[in-house]
Amino acid sequence: MPRSLADGKTKFTILTTKPANPAAPTVTELNAGIDASCNVLASDFSFGAAASDKVNEGALCEDTNAQTSGRSNFTAGFTPFRYFDETGESDPTEGDDVFQAVKVKGTTLWAYARKTAKKSTDAWAAGDEIYLGAEIVTDNLTPPSDMGGWIKWRQDADVQAGYPFIEVAAGA
Repeated sequence: MPRSLADGKTKFTILTTKPANPAAPTVTELNAGIDASCNVLASDFSFGAAASDKVNEGALCEDTNAQTSGRSNFTAGFTPFRYFDETGESDPTEGDDVFQAVKVKGTTLWAYARKTAKKSTDAWAAGDEIYLGAEIVTDNLTPPSDMGGWIKWRQDADVQAGYPFIEVAAGA
């Protein structure tokens, strides 16, 4: 298959229970998680690697400031939409489960994202490439800069561990 347009291709799943192996979650674990792909604002989705810390320790004989990449850094920021039932109450069955999972500061979650030629609505399958898996801890939700449009809140989570370019494991 040739190049693929990126629109509609990011699958984003949140797990409220730690997978047996966070660096190799199974198909069953991921498909049982909260599929946030259609419940998160695309325009400010930020989930991936960030520039690593730099180490500046050149030798005396070197006349340049040669840097080396040190500790890895990752970012996890996204804006979940709110979903309500006909009485105006939260409706987790229609998508508010994403908001409910991230609304309390200090909640530990595991998030996984796939960006391949598959559609974001396609189920996870063994062997799928996960561009980032991460253990995240939620911060307080903040209001978006523009309070118009859909009701939504911004989550800028703290990444505790990142697993770049891993693969979905087979099994339960």
